[in-house]
Amino acid sequence: MVTIALPAQLCTLAAVDREVRIPVAAEGTEAAGGLTQRALLDALERAYPMLRGTIRDHVTRRRRPYLRFFACGEDLSHEAPDAPLPPAVAAGDETFLIVGSVAGG
Repeated sequence: MVTIALPAQLCTLAAVDREVRIPVAAEGTEAAGGLTQRALLDALERAYPMLRGTIRDHVTRRRRPYLRFFACGEDLSHEAPDAPLPPAVAAGDETFLIVGSVAGG
């Protein structure tokens, strides 16, 4: 089970608490030697279909602007979708954070 922390707006949309725990199916998660951002977000969208298109664009599957990804004290927002996530995330020891960024002037 992997823990994902969602921003408040997505929690409301999915009718969940701040953190969700989802099983990550074995298929596709071992690419490049471990759980990938793509596999994790695919599993999240399977578990919560109402989140499709809110975290990643429907067509390009790229991260939406104003959302950032963090885990193990690192900003993973610009990592390749198929790069392995830190092993602690895959093991369920660390939370994968999806954070809404703030812009203003």
